[in-house]
Amino acid sequence: MKTIGVLTSGGDAPGMNAAIRAVVRTAIYNGIKVMGIQQGYNGLINGNIKEMDLSSVGDIIHRGGTILRTARCEEFKTEEGRQKALTVLKVFGIEGLVVIGGDGSFQGAQKLSHAGIKTIGIPGTIDNDLAYTDYTIGFDTALNTVLDSVSKIRDTSASHGRANIIEVMGRHCGDIALYSGLAGGAESIIVPEEDFDIDSICKKLIQGKNRGKLHSIIMLAEGIGNAFELGKEIEEKTGIETRVTILGHVQRGGSPTAFDRILASRMGARAVELLIEGKSGRAIGIRNNKLVDMDIDEALEMEKKFDKDIYELTKILSI
Repeated sequence: MKTIGVLTSGGDAPGMNAAIRAVVRTAIYNGIKVMGIQQGYNGLINGNIKEMDLSSVGDIIHRGGTILRTARCEEFKTEEGRQKALTVLKVFGIEGLVVIGGDGSFQGAQKLSHAGIKTIGIPGTIDNDLAYTDYTIGFDTALNTVLDSVSKIRDTSASHGRANIIEVMGRHCGDIALYSGLAGGAESIIVPEEDFDIDSICKKLIQGKNRGKLHSIIMLAEGIGNAFELGKEIEEKTGIETRVTILGHVQRGGSPTAFDRILASRMGARAVELLIEGKSGRAIGIRNNKLVDMDIDEALEMEKKFDKDIYELTKILSI
């Protein structure tokens, strides 16, 4: 293999740059040319591609976001759009492709693999919603970003004797809310995988107040009702002043943690190794701290299992 391409697609995640760096440097180390594809599949279709060298990825391992930029591309979902992409890959002599992104990005990689392009997927998404891997690149950083905010909100909530609903990302996967709720000592955690009872939440808040608790934190995964309406209902039922904080896209940014930098570096290097071995249609993951790779079709078919043991633990520890 003489030339490979690398792109980032979908939502950005801290650690993507570390993965890009590892792909580029591992490839060059092995005498392979690397083409950087700008703005994901959109850039692939439009030929927004430049050769990368060692300097291209210098001083980026600590940076959030993605130097290749990213975009969502509706055109690539069409047969005509994918044919354009295949033509561009041929024109640039790209024989293998590394795709860094989440579920939608992997579906694109899957289509290219079926079309004959050697393709490897690296999981880069803060939601941690890919079932085949224990962790995705960016999740740990997002978790720590949320925890930092929880600590700050706790300070002001305690000063005023308030309850605070903190809405985090995770429309279909509650891992950010779950793990930040456990680590941040939240009283209640509301996630898409589990039904919640507003009266039980209110009862816990009142019991906490009666024993002298100065504040309460409720972690809410986005998309489960309206946070402000939920806050209003809680305040009406408990008499406890309730504020809402929506963290939004701050969770996507920031310098990646050591964990995400190391994970991304390992996965980026492994992606190049798999291409050198002639592998295609593989998704790289991590299980029990060991890198694994599996058929991307199988990876996409796997159903994400919610960790009910952790969820039950949060209930025990928040009494």
